Amino acid sequence: MAKIKKTDGEELIISRGELASLIDGKEKLEAELIVVRKQLAFQNEEKGKRAAELGIANIELAFQDGEKGKRAAELGIANVELAFQDEEKGKRATELGIANIELAFQDGEKGKRAAELDVANIELAFQGDEKEKRAAELIVANKELLFQNEEKEKRAAELIIANKELLFQNEEKEKRAAELIIANKELLFQNEEKGKRAAELIIANKELKFQSREKEKRAAELIIANKEKVASEYARSLIEATLDPLVTIDARGIIMDVNEAMMKATDKGRENIIGTNFVSYFNEEDQAQDVYKEVFAKGLVLNYPLTIIDGVLTDVLINASVYKDGHGNVLGAVVVARDITDLKRVENELIEARVFAELATGIAEEAKSKAEGAALIAEDAVKSKQQFLSNMSHEIRTPMNAIIGFTKVVLKTELTAKQKEYLTAIKLSGDALIVLINDILDLAKVDAGKMTFEETPFKMALSISAMLHLFEPKILEKNLELVKEYDDKIPEVLVGDPVRLHQIILNLVSNAVKFTNKGKITLSVSLLNEDDEKVTIEFAVTDTGIGIPANRIDKIFENFQQASSGTSRLYGGTGLGLAIVKQLVEQQNGKVSVKSKINEGSSFSFTLDFQKTTAQAELEAGFEETDIEIKNIKVLVVEDIALNQLLMKTLLDDFGFERDIADNGKIAIEKLKNKSYDIILMDLQMPEMDGFEATDYIRNTMHSKIPIIALTADVTTVDLAKCKAVGMNDYIAKPVDERVLYNKIMGLVKKATIKEEVQSQSEKIKCIDLAYLIHRTKANPGLMMEMISLYLEQTPPLVVTMKKSLIDKDWKSLYSAVHKMIPSFSIMGMSIDFENMAKKIQEYASTQQQEDGIHDMVLQLENVCAQACIELTVEFNTIKNTNA
Repeated sequence: MAKIKKTDGEELIISRGELASLIDGKEKLEAELIVVRKQLAFQNEEKGKRAAELGIANIELAFQDGEKGKRAAELGIANVELAFQDEEKGKRATELGIANIELAFQDGEKGKRAAELDVANIELAFQGDEKEKRAAELIVANKELLFQNEEKEKRAAELIIANKELLFQNEEKEKRAAELIIANKELLFQNEEKGKRAAELIIANKELKFQSREKEKRAAELIIANKEKVASEYARSLIEATLDPLVTIDARGIIMDVNEAMMKATDKGRENIIGTNFVSYFNEEDQAQDVYKEVFAKGLVLNYPLTIIDGVLTDVLINASVYKDGHGNVLGAVVVARDITDLKRVENELIEARVFAELATGIAEEAKSKAEGAALIAEDAVKSKQQFLSNMSHEIRTPMNAIIGFTKVVLKTELTAKQKEYLTAIKLSGDALIVLINDILDLAKVDAGKMTFEETPFKMALSISAMLHLFEPKILEKNLELVKEYDDKIPEVLVGDPVRLHQIILNLVSNAVKFTNKGKITLSVSLLNEDDEKVTIEFAVTDTGIGIPANRIDKIFENFQQASSGTSRLYGGTGLGLAIVKQLVEQQNGKVSVKSKINEGSSFSFTLDFQKTTAQAELEAGFEETDIEIKNIKVLVVEDIALNQLLMKTLLDDFGFERDIADNGKIAIEKLKNKSYDIILMDLQMPEMDGFEATDYIRNTMHSKIPIIALTADVTTVDLAKCKAVGMNDYIAKPVDERVLYNKIMGLVKKATIKEEVQSQSEKIKCIDLAYLIHRTKANPGLMMEMISLYLEQTPPLVVTMKKSLIDKDWKSLYSAVHKMIPSFSIMGMSIDFENMAKKIQEYASTQQQEDGIHDMVLQLENVCAQACIELTVEFNTIKNTNA
């Protein structure tokens, strides 16, 4: 039966491992999606830059077109308007300065846009539902970016040509200016010769008229020749400027001119292409024919897909438009073929990646579903066993609480020797039964994988010395020697689980004391290895007792096994102690071993790793005297069983505390409304209203922070976790140890007193700091109000989900809720400690390990988020009223 239960636990561990692996795969896919989103944001930014640059280029092109017209008109009257053109130069310089100012302004706007993009990235966390749309828009954005790049290249080429034309016109203007100077010199010379030429005036005038007519003809011819030359060079420059194949065709589809790119694509010379049919260069001739017919019919064709025959059949997009003469008559069409091979490859890769991701997600979800099903079956089996143990623990511990408790009370009274002997026997029998119950529960927790280990700073030397004092009476009774050998090289403070370490050593030393009748028992603690982060320590318990037969050593660590069949009869015990030791050591990644010889003794040793630390060790509880500053402690005991009520009255009266008794949670709440108490001792299972319901009401309806200690007969992990979840501060297992009860009452009452003083001071301190939000939003009131409104809307439901998920053990929902809360801590300027706290809760939701402190962390996050909501509401109203 034990082996079957152990197999269920192993299957649960394997299933959880598979589930964690699947979750890791899903997180990788989510990481890849984040990369795609970042690429999309980068492309959107590039698209914005291209659009801005294209707008500037178009403005400059329009301006240069106007200048070209002015230059053409001024060319005819250059001699007369030279002075005017000099003034125009000054205006152009001024306009250039204005353009530079505008460019600087646009650069500033770009910086603002970049800052706005940072804010947009923050908002991206709230736009998860847009992910699928963005993926689809990525392809469209790529196409738009491609088209804009083409247009930009065209405008850049045209801008270069326009600059060349402007340079040519300036050179012509300078030539005209030089000719004007020469003409002025000639005119001066002619004026000087006027007197001499008086006789020849009539002839000169005729000749002058003739020369003027000839000059006008030559000027007109020069203008026409210049225009034809410029037009020819302009057209050729435009054709050659593009890197894509370009042809000009007539209305019949016959090619009239080509560029170098077309010649390279077809591997033919210009003379071999001109005069051929346009459609013959494409794989789809019918569609190519439709293209040139459409361009002459509509005047424009955009992004028409074809395949050009260039040796490898390249996919292209056709863009074409007609060109006209000065009278508006269509002369032909310009056709450009843009290579889209890379674009199609990227598009296909994106589609394949999406299909693969969807397929992988489907497979992962299916596997996850199967793993969760197997995990649920295994968990149900474990829960059934845990519930059985819980019930048995409660049913046995409840009467044992009264038996052992009253036995201790009676032992403090005046007794005869015989009475004291009988009562001592009753107490020892009760203690033995409780040890047996604890061993069975510990073994069940280990088998179910529910055993948790703390990470607490503690002083190992002091801790071990204090523990060994427990054995002094028994050592003296049996006249044994107890020797402690402790390595001084071991660091003073280490991080580990001192409680589990005590449990291991107590089991081993208890066995040594039990099976040793003479000689000594030695506990040695040695440092085996040390590095910057951790130490490895070997513990060994050696005795001079009865020893273990060689044929039993291999089975000594199995459940219910002892050295021989007569051991249990002679020495007592269940044979569970060493099994628990082995499980506790191995679950902390340690090793345990044994050496033994019959009638010579045994040596049990184990090794464990401990983390090094610079933190201070936590003080271990001792029996404290009543603090003179804490007087008249009032205790409310909530217990339904009369015997237990009487026992608690007796113990609290001995402590000198005031006490009231409530039979159930409902009566306790009524008493709490009418009277103040310092602490509550709460039983868990009661009629009408149990301890869980009562605590939940006290915490969430009455909003009271009074310390509550659970009195539980069930010390399995099931109820203990629920105690923390509903807000109980601590628990005491039945039967109640009066020393532990006193220490826990005093500790919690002191802590509550100190906490009230600290809280009264901290209420004046704000938990938010909006400096980061102001920086990110550039103090934009509207954006700040929107971000605060989102926090106030989303955070309270997330806190509710976080608490409910922890109680229900819905780890997926707990992980998701905390994951969504984490970014808000830095945005609203809350302490980094809360963000780290949330990450620890998130880690616990993934692994379900290191549970200690998680419930307190959840409570702290709930409190700080509630305070943040109050402070943010005030800030929201202040911003709203200020900007009204």
